[in-house]
Amino acid sequence: QVQLVESGGGSVQAGGSLRLSCAASGGTISPYAMGWFRQAPGKEREFVAQITWLTTVYYVDSVKGRFTISRDNVKNTVYLQMDSLKPEDTAVYTCAATRERYTSAYYTSTGMYSTWGQGTQVTVSS
Repeated sequence: QVQLVESGGGSVQAGGSLRLSCAASGGTISPYAMGWFRQAPGKEREFVAQITWLTTVYYVDSVKGRFTISRDNVKNTVYLQMDSLKPEDTAVYTCAATRERYTSAYYTSTGMYSTWGQGTQVTVSS
């Protein structure tokens, strides 16, 4: 059973950058698409980015051009580089692995992901 642990969150000023990491243990993430989601206070969990096992990437429109998702299968880790951060990016960020292996589909629904980390807080001040 794969377990996911996020790190790298923190507090930054608007325009700043953070790099989130999602380290996996208990199994390899290489066959799975990996996603990042976020949840702001009082809001539903929102899809942010996905990287497939072939490294095709997808982003929600609000982060395109500012966030970059990547993966290192040797380190069994997925990253989210966040640049030009805005106050509206403030949320708990969580990584997740899809249910299906070897898929290149675009999954924005939380129901398509079966394994979740505990989340890391990102706070962006104006």
